[in-house]
Amino acid sequence: MKSKKLAIPRAYQVIQQALEQAIVTGDLEPGEPLPTETELAEKFGVTRHTVREAMRVVEQSGLVQRDAGRRLHVVRPSHDALALVTSRALMMQRVTLRELWEIGTQIEMFSIDVAMSRLKPTLAEALEANVAKTEKAVKAGETITDLDMEFHWLIAKATENRAFHVTREAIAQLFFPALEHLYFLPKTKKESPRHVLEAHKQILEAIKAEDAKAAREAMARHMADFPRSFKSAGLDIDMPSEIREVPTLAISVPDFRK
Repeated sequence: MKSKKLAIPRAYQVIQQALEQAIVTGDLEPGEPLPTETELAEKFGVTRHTVREAMRVVEQSGLVQRDAGRRLHVVRPSHDALALVTSRALMMQRVTLRELWEIGTQIEMFSIDVAMSRLKPTLAEALEANVAKTEKAVKAGETITDLDMEFHWLIAKATENRAFHVTREAIAQLFFPALEHLYFLPKTKKESPRHVLEAHKQILEAIKAEDAKAAREAMARHMADFPRSFKSAGLDIDMPSEIREVPTLAISVPDFRK
């Protein structure tokens, strides 16, 4: 009988896993400092160099960050940081834009369905401001990429579902470069922004009318337009995705739970 080799973790990995476990379980809470290198070296019976390597990996995970005194403190990871890890994993799998569009369509449909079930006046107000800025940008021939991303993010925010926010963000970080292609290539840089603006207006009107069915239908039409636009631009929807962090939103996003 053939036996498999045991995967024995290295010393720094044992320390890394212990620190991450303490953070995730709440033994180390946000704002608390990590033990010093000396303390950890004594506790685990290793050199400070080994501890330093473990702390470097934990820092890369986004669970801790350094303060002005260079001491590592526990932090609650942002949605962007958590999503970036997933986005990188998807890119390493050579995920295509078609695959992103397929799952992205379902994500946006979930987003509009849940947002409409928890509808508050603040959503329509925020979307109206976004559409007004988008219309102004389209007339001026300016890019609307940030505003397009913001429109959909506002609806996602209204779901009040933090698990969904992280999941959606990972897809958005890969979908974002594809939108830029449509807004800058000669074949689509004029028509695509106009189509997006019209689609956003239709979704907004349905939300203002509190018509969940119309909002869902408008979102479905909007998402179905993406592969057609990509084909019009002369681009291959089966090309591997690129990764880029979603830009900081131009306006503050209201807390819809208030």
